[in-house]
Amino acid sequence: MKRKILSFMLFACMATGAFAARLDTVMTYSKAMNKEIPAIVITPDSYTSKKDYSVVYMLHGFGGSYKNDWASPKWDVVKYADVYDIIIVTPDGSDSWYLDSPIDPSYRYETYISQELVAFVDTHYSTRATREGRAITGLSMGGHGALHTAFLHQDVFGACGSMSGGVDIRPFPNNWHMSKTLGTYAEHPENWERHTVINLTHLLTPGSLAIIFDCGTDDFFYEVNCRLHEKLEYMNIPHDFTSRPGAHTAEYWRNSIKYHLVFFDNYFNSKKEEGK
Repeated sequence: MKRKILSFMLFACMATGAFAARLDTVMTYSKAMNKEIPAIVITPDSYTSKKDYSVVYMLHGFGGSYKNDWASPKWDVVKYADVYDIIIVTPDGSDSWYLDSPIDPSYRYETYISQELVAFVDTHYSTRATREGRAITGLSMGGHGALHTAFLHQDVFGACGSMSGGVDIRPFPNNWHMSKTLGTYAEHPENWERHTVINLTHLLTPGSLAIIFDCGTDDFFYEVNCRLHEKLEYMNIPHDFTSRPGAHTAEYWRNSIKYHLVFFDNYFNSKKEEGK
């Protein structure tokens, strides 16, 4: 694979002390889309090739980017690589909704995230290269992408999450360029039905994935998140769902990611204990 890395050190301070994590800006090659796609790989200060690290993939929202939604200092995400001794990967997803488009072969982001990016990270970094060592989450468009990818690729990811995710895209047929990926809802309703998260729950069995998702009560995606929660409850699929005050804002997501990383840390540790 083609690789180009620009590295720098970013220091984050907490009340308990100082942390230093390394950020690599990498160019990954997607054979499925015949192009290079940038991503940031955050490794903890403790990183060494003598140890295998769990990996959390974080997907940005519509209108965001691999730089601005997670790796920017304003998000405070970098310090969590040190706090939980994990690798964090923030890929660029354009405005793709992280789907393999049924109408445009240049959009193959489900394949890119689940196969090509994971393979790149496992090849170039010291990872726990099993589903038990991988989690994926995201905000808004990225929340939909994280659950969609994990539900379809349970052999790749063991845990998944969504923050304010568009977990049912059907009520929003004219928004966020989704018709560019799926065609219009009026002309291609089958594409929308097949590619919305809430219609993929039949792929789950109790315990097949560790699932966490949340949404603010003032968010335009709040109702569809509640519906997903109710459907999973009806199907007896264990999951963590949190509803709390908040809107579709950076302030909400800065708070939300803390809970996701605690959840993933518990998952990774539990799987390590099972493996002993």
